[in-house]
Amino acid sequence: MTEPVIMDTGPLVALIRKNDHYNTWAREHLKNLQPPFITCESVVSETCFILRGQRQGVLDLLAAGFLKVDFPLGQDVGSVCKLMKKYANVPMSLADACLVRMSEIHDESKVFTLDSDFKIYRKNGRQTIPLIFPG
Repeated sequence: MTEPVIMDTGPLVALIRKNDHYNTWAREHLKNLQPPFITCESVVSETCFILRGQRQGVLDLLAAGFLKVDFPLGQDVGSVCKLMKKYANVPMSLADACLVRMSEIHDESKVFTLDSDFKIYRKNGRQTIPLIFPG
């Protein structure tokens, strides 16, 4: 079984907003990827906030099984807090910390993101995080 792709807010917004600058890029990359994509509740919350009037789109992706919330923050709060302290100067959001932790749990996964901070973040201390990233 292949490792899942971890979905960040940016590509999710781009997929739902047809006029988004990254809509075509995100759709093209999805053609070569296998759903379901995994994420955390913080990404779903950020996406709903950004989309406001179009937030039903992200909820529809969850209901259809295209996107799956697969991170129990309560079980990993210690690791997430350590990451947020380590990258406080970036600063690291809760969603980003959860996704970095998810990349540690799913070691062979890639993070689908538009956020260049993921080029700075490291999993397991010093390992770069494989990304699906523009350019």
